[in-house]
Amino acid sequence: MPIPVYPPKPSPGDRIAVISPSSGLPELFPLPYELGLTRLRENFGLEPVEYPTTRKMASTPQDRADDIHAAFADPEITAVIASIGGDDQITVLPLLDRELIGAHPKPFIGYSDNTNLLAYLWNTGVVGFHGASVMCELGRPGAMDPLTEESLRAALFTSGEYELRAAERFRDVDRDWADPATFKSAPPTEPGGGWLWHRPDRVVEGRSWGGNLEILSWMLMADREIQRDLSVYDGCVLVLETSEELPTGDEVFRILRNMGERGLLRRFPALLMGRAKAWSFAKPHDAEAKAHYARVQREAVQRALATYAPETLAVFDVDLGHTDPQLVIPYGGVVRVDGPARRITVRY
Repeated sequence: MPIPVYPPKPSPGDRIAVISPSSGLPELFPLPYELGLTRLRENFGLEPVEYPTTRKMASTPQDRADDIHAAFADPEITAVIASIGGDDQITVLPLLDRELIGAHPKPFIGYSDNTNLLAYLWNTGVVGFHGASVMCELGRPGAMDPLTEESLRAALFTSGEYELRAAERFRDVDRDWADPATFKSAPPTEPGGGWLWHRPDRVVEGRSWGGNLEILSWMLMADREIQRDLSVYDGCVLVLETSEELPTGDEVFRILRNMGERGLLRRFPALLMGRAKAWSFAKPHDAEAKAHYARVQREAVQRALATYAPETLAVFDVDLGHTDPQLVIPYGGVVRVDGPARRITVRY
């Protein structure tokens, strides 16, 4: 099992691959996608390079795997970013060439269904970066959130330690991407409330692993990219978040319970739990319902930890998931969780 290493960083002026390893939503919603490409150029000085499936819905797993291979093998490409997530990237994993990707390590930026590729890179020995898709974070209406932009810039272009900060304000309410009016102003936000600490009596430093909880559960069921020798996760920092599908508290507990029964949960002495997205178009919760949903999810996680990892330090409401702003977390890189000081630092 190789220890993940940081790939070389891009520089302003370099070419960055924009791929759709999951859903080809840029075909259906060009407005946030084009805005994200513009910001890659104007805010970050990078030149986006698209591939045959980047703007194509219902691409085959093989075609998407071919785009991943082309992006990593091209010597003129210095980083790779996902357009957005989806729900079937697990079908792409068996088609990937580990030797090719491992021979051409590059920073990969993505989250949600891209948990699949991040875990694949972890097992290949390459540090990835959890967060910041083209359509959601770069294509945010009005402007990128400053916290997201600062974090992504640091992840892309710098090395060394970066201290995470809790968002003073956040949002989890979306607007219609098909409506041009959506992009004429920044979305409304609400107070962040800070991080919530559980058993903050120690300092934990280790390499990160995890991602979207629902995707991890699918990977466990399909036996994809989860190591059989669980000792490889000993001492790592677990990073988890849930999606816009709003899994119930019972669902969250059951996934964590199964990880606990497998002996996986107790391997992690620290957990960073993303702020729960508590609103969706299918479930447009009001403020009271959102607060209730977030509380129930937090209690479900605490219940699982109490049973299977009672010594684990946990931090809740870290802005690393499907809410906005979003902090980019190195996946396989070093994370330090200082409970007594209430500080979280990552190494980009």
